Amino acid sequence: MKHMKVGGLMTDEVVSAVPAASFREVAKMLAEHDVSGVPVVDEDDRVVGVVSESDLLARDDLIARDLMTSPAVTVHAEETVADAARLMVRRGVERLPVVDEEERLVGIVTRRDLLRVYLRPDAEIRRRIREDVLSDAMGLSGDVVDVRVLDGVVTLEGRVRRRSQALTIAGLAERVDGVVAVVDRLSFHEDEGRLAHSAPDSARPLLVTQRRQDEPCLLPPL
Repeated sequence: MKHMKVGGLMTDEVVSAVPAASFREVAKMLAEHDVSGVPVVDEDDRVVGVVSESDLLARDDLIARDLMTSPAVTVHAEETVADAARLMVRRGVERLPVVDEEERLVGIVTRRDLLRVYLRPDAEIRRRIREDVLSDAMGLSGDVVDVRVLDGVVTLEGRVRRRSQALTIAGLAERVDGVVAVVDRLSFHEDEGRLAHSAPDSARPLLVTQRRQDEPCLLPPL
């Protein structure tokens, strides 16, 4: 199933500093480009650290090498947005320099960039669930499961053959980029190891599950 990658969200025109840049040079760089931090790169464009506004406020009259946080927390362009968000939350950083296979700087992604995935239109989320989950992953026709999306909350209704299918559909829907939560109203004919009654009372109770990829919402306020 397709997931949005860091490379699709990053800014590729990156403002960076060299280790010998003075305090004033870095401060001027942040002000002129209206950014809250810059990666520090060596002569081969490899990221060696990051200098943020908080680093500047803590000390003055130093050079970037002394001010920067090192080693830098970086991410590769092919990593998913969800993985980058988890890393950002886990390490407590506001931005991630994006590097290539040789650890050279190719872009930067911020909290604001990662949160843009949750602005994905409801119609696009619905289309991705119908195509990527129901059709491609599960091999189901379009009329088996009804998919409704409102403000990123997905409601699934319908009846499938097996309980395991219902669980898989809900689980995959949770992982679609832009999904905030899934309201699972799917029912099934067969429970593996036990045949379920086909009467309405055999339907599973309403289940609302929060997706694992909603971790970007845990990011500190912008």
